[in-house]
Amino acid sequence: MTAVQHAPAAARPAASTSVRPHRVWLLLLACLAVLAGLSLASLVLGNRDLAIGELFTALTDRQAGDVEHDILWDQRLPRTLVALAVGAALGLAGAVMQGITRNPLADPGLLGVNAGAAIAVTGAITVLGITSPLRYIWFALAGAALAAALVYGVGALGREGATPVKLALAGTAVTAGATSFITLMLLTDRTTLDAYRRWAVGSLAGRGTDPLVDLAPFLVLGVVLALLTGRTLNLLAMGDDVARGLGQNLPLARAATGTAVVLLAGGATALAGPIVFVGLVVPHLARALLGLDYRLILPFSLLLGPVLIVAADVIGRLVVRPGELEAGIVVAVVGAPVLVAIVRRVKLAGL
Repeated sequence: MTAVQHAPAAARPAASTSVRPHRVWLLLLACLAVLAGLSLASLVLGNRDLAIGELFTALTDRQAGDVEHDILWDQRLPRTLVALAVGAALGLAGAVMQGITRNPLADPGLLGVNAGAAIAVTGAITVLGITSPLRYIWFALAGAALAAALVYGVGALGREGATPVKLALAGTAVTAGATSFITLMLLTDRTTLDAYRRWAVGSLAGRGTDPLVDLAPFLVLGVVLALLTGRTLNLLAMGDDVARGLGQNLPLARAATGTAVVLLAGGATALAGPIVFVGLVVPHLARALLGLDYRLILPFSLLLGPVLIVAADVIGRLVVRPGELEAGIVVAVVGAPVLVAIVRRVKLAGL
């Protein structure tokens, strides 16, 4: 048997677990309160802390040339907005991927999305000399889309079509090949290495709002598509045969969910680099709180993703002051033991 077939969190019918409405509303309010608190901390904490009173003064009546006001508007506020967008996109993309592949270990890297974005950015830096994040975000988005299309094309070969196992294997192969080419380009060009490593480490510092504004239409479209797939993912959780018997168009469903993942994960990767583990951890946390219904898992993943990213960014600023750790590093430190715990809990065969 394959590992995917043994994934209890994704293989049982999501409708079998119901959550009382008042619990959903309480959890929603709690998530929003935590996210608001973390966003406030992101605005005031850092190498130079801002007082709460000064924060509101800067937000309502900015004084040109004031150091605190400039820090807030030029650094903290754009950084917080990018963190919110990246966390929401990665959390939601991870939930969709775990549903469509029926694999509890799936995240946006499984279908080669991160690898496709990374190899496109590396090629843009090496061949075209592009070093501005505002310019190479389009290469990252295009690379993510091409990689996902390649993985789906390879996975769809054969009579069975694009099964979860074949998609996972194709994604692993594409990721391995892309990583080899990236390493080759980095080793042969020091300029490429210097420009690439700042993006690849998963930093939110210095991103600015311009890339976020450019990518906002893609991210919004990805969110809308993903949130509309809740019922589809519930049906797919019962298996392809059952879903097909209930009238689900599997190729169309996988194309729609795949498009949502590319838009979300590709956009987030373009903004902040290939941050790992967010798409893995967040859906598991949502399932632990709400059960197996993807109509609830998806919107809560949209909220829990920013909670994780903003918290990681704030922690990274505080632990090594006056320096800082990139959010991608902090998330990896938290995500690695969580991954081990997930593997031990689900006891996947063959892993």
